[in-house]
Formats: sequence, structure tokens, C-alpha cells
Amino acid sequence: MNEPVVAGLESIEAELEVGQSYWWCACGRSKTQPWCDGSHAGTDFTPHEFQVTEAGRYWLCACKHTANAPFCDGAHELLD
Repeated sequence: MNEPVVAGLESIEAELEVGQSYWWCACGRSKTQPWCDGSHAGTDFTPHEFQVTEAGRYWLCACKHTANAPFCDGAHELLD
């Protein structure tokens, strides 16, 4: 499997609403980070659909190496 492109080395803050589906970019190629724009076409990656149970501020992974997709777990601190 291919490695994702590291889109950033810091999490991306987002205000999310209950009842809405979000599509997080898993490949790192999207120009609309952290959201999918279809740039994964032709790769082994697919976007990650998710919803939240509470409206509020969330920090989404930009390095694409989180073990808790789509949320940042600090994995960017381990990348070169």
C-alpha cells in the first residue's frame, strides 16, 4: 500500500455540526484539507466518512498518520 502525502505537520481546527456527514481526506492530496476533493482517484486511498455526536471544535489530522482517523493523535510529532 502507498504512503499518504503529509499535508501538514499540525492538526487542522474545524467547527463540526451534529447530523452532518464529513469526508476527511486520507490520501493527503486534497487541495481542500482536511476535506476530500477527489484527489485520491487512482490511489489505494478512500476518504473517511464520519459524523460527530456533539457540535463543537475538533482537531483533524493533517499528517495522515493518525491511528484515530480523522482526529489528530499527535502522530505528526513522530514524523521527520
